[in-house]
Amino acid sequence: MKINTFIYTAIAASLSFGAYAQKSDGSTKSLINAEKEFAAYAAKNGEKSAFQHFTSSDAVVFRPNPVSAKSYYGSLKSDADVSWKPVYAKVSRSADWGFTTGPYVVNGAEKVYGQYLSIWKVVNGKWVLTLDIGSTHNKPLNKVTENFVEPGAFYKPKIVTDKQIAAGNDIISTTEKTLNATLKSYGSAAFAGFVNPDARVIFPGHEPIIGKERVLAFYNRMVSKMNLKTSKVEKALGGDLAYTSGLATIDYKADLRESFNYVFIYERQADHNWNLILQVYTPAER
Repeated sequence: MKINTFIYTAIAASLSFGAYAQKSDGSTKSLINAEKEFAAYAAKNGEKSAFQHFTSSDAVVFRPNPVSAKSYYGSLKSDADVSWKPVYAKVSRSADWGFTTGPYVVNGAEKVYGQYLSIWKVVNGKWVLTLDIGSTHNKPLNKVTENFVEPGAFYKPKIVTDKQIAAGNDIISTTEKTLNATLKSYGSAAFAGFVNPDARVIFPGHEPIIGKERVLAFYNRMVSKMNLKTSKVEKALGGDLAYTSGLATIDYKADLRESFNYVFIYERQADHNWNLILQVYTPAER
């Protein structure tokens, strides 16, 4: 039996980023502290330096297509003045990864407003940024209430094999394939069976759309058809959270087609189904 080498690889990867990462104690509070430390470091030293210090060696950022964070920020010649704040966050009960999302502002001659999603993993006991995606909108008019959800009772398998991880990821892949097939058959109405009551959508040009009814109304108003091409799937070892990323092709009801890079966050429900709790889209460049 081949024992998964993720933990050992992750420890080795920790040598590739600075000593600024916030220590994890398995709580969402510690993740929020890491996010705030990241933002404070960026405010003092610049966005470029912050991403170099707080990201893992294999971190991906969507700018707007997925690229290596190290390569992207290593090649930047100037820094943007960016500030951000988490308003919604969760951590898996296995304490191996979690996510934060909230508003950001790019300061300049004209301010740019938007929403971001960051996925963080624990490497050698510290939080490290492994994925970042964002979407812009006009100056926000609505205030979003902070919602930092602490994980349930800790659970993590003592031994994890490659085969077990692959099987877990296959469950999420199958869920998204089912969603995609349903979208082809029923259009945007398909989301009704996959969206959680507290779900939120981050879509270009819109402030966060929060709550199942509002999410479904948004899709039904704008989207005729959608096709998902999944490129990455990862399920937390605790079996409660998972994320996917890929390319979404959307046919609007206004007879227009656009492509978006997406990241979806799924959460396992009491009935063992996997529901969407967060969806983020950003325009894809061809």
